[in-house]
Amino acid sequence: MTEEGTKELVQLSINRYGREKIATHLDVHPRTVKRWENGLTSIPKGNLLALEQLSLYYNSNAPITGDFTFIDLFAGIGGIRRGFETHSGQCLMTCEWDSYARKTYEANFPIKPNHTFICDINSMTRSDDEIKRFVPEHDVLLAGFPCQPFSIAGVSKKKSLGKKHGFACQEQGNLFFNVADIIRVQRPPAFLLENVKNLQSHDKGKTFKIIKETLEDILGYNIHYKVIDAKGFVPQHRERIFIVGFDGETNFTWNDLQPPPFDRKKMKDILHPENGQEPPEEPYTINSESIVNPKYTLSDKLWDYLQAYAKKHREKGNGFGFGLVGPEDTSRTLSARYYKDGSEILVSKGKNNNPRRLTPRECARLMGFDDKFKIPVSDTRAYKQFGNCVVTSLIEEIARIMKPHILAMKAGSQTKQEIQDIAVHG
Repeated sequence: MTEEGTKELVQLSINRYGREKIATHLDVHPRTVKRWENGLTSIPKGNLLALEQLSLYYNSNAPITGDFTFIDLFAGIGGIRRGFETHSGQCLMTCEWDSYARKTYEANFPIKPNHTFICDINSMTRSDDEIKRFVPEHDVLLAGFPCQPFSIAGVSKKKSLGKKHGFACQEQGNLFFNVADIIRVQRPPAFLLENVKNLQSHDKGKTFKIIKETLEDILGYNIHYKVIDAKGFVPQHRERIFIVGFDGETNFTWNDLQPPPFDRKKMKDILHPENGQEPPEEPYTINSESIVNPKYTLSDKLWDYLQAYAKKHREKGNGFGFGLVGPEDTSRTLSARYYKDGSEILVSKGKNNNPRRLTPRECARLMGFDDKFKIPVSDTRAYKQFGNCVVTSLIEEIARIMKPHILAMKAGSQTKQEIQDIAVHG
């Protein structure tokens, strides 16, 4: 293999699997992989052959078995993917930066021959050619993109439309524009974007204004957005904004959403029963009764602090403080900071007893995952991951109402292509 071919293989493998995974596969240090990437040292022949075999595992020509295809950007631990797979969607590509989230994702979604895993979205969106090379054609783009401020107000339509490689008139490095570039180049029939409720008011409304103008005016998609509370799908008050887009006219409406009654789910539906009805799952539950491990009970020092903190703010007329829940309650929003003190959702253990945190398994249930979902990381990492996740059962319902329109858009795109082929080839 030529030097240029070797460098290309190394870069392709890193983009597809990440340095850590390549290092683990070849039993070398990630710094060694980085030196190969930068051309500082040559790659041994045995490692080169192993990389070639790894690259051959990915097969873009493998058969499509789903009713529609999608890519999963800023994937986290796969909550959005799970919702769309429930309705026979097939994931062709995943992109996630955090190595711990990737560990959980890969434990639950094993990589298949027609699926690729990209670690850094910047590595595949540096040019239109790279997008075409690394991002497979797909029917739906899914992205729970980070919410970042824009330093430049408004969108310059003329400049944007005139750029070969994306929306360079906007603040460089804003990850939303990586998503917009993929949509612009690959032109999927549909997309679903998810973000925090406050996206609409973020940066005095400027952020959402730019996003909306980019999707509608620059890219030409018909978009529908709605803030939805997951309460009822799970016993948690969790509001998020969802932006659905279609490449053409459609009669999609959020009125087709059929959320359950707000009181359908209670905390008792996700809490460990602690009576032997479920098998023990160490370290979360222990002994034959499967009681919650005492390590999740707050220490006297932390419990005293949280009570004093809440009292101080009550006296000032503020609403700050811990959230104590019982079996018949609905919880506050689970956040990524839950690992710090668990104060937003503390499970009561009765009068004169210190409350406890949720276990990671209970957090998984609170986000709509069943007990088959694997948690291969520490409690701290698990709390962060579930706090950053979407409620999968809500995503399933969104996927349900999107699917007929996805299939219609997909059929329309195929018809357009057939007409174009006939016009070109006769």
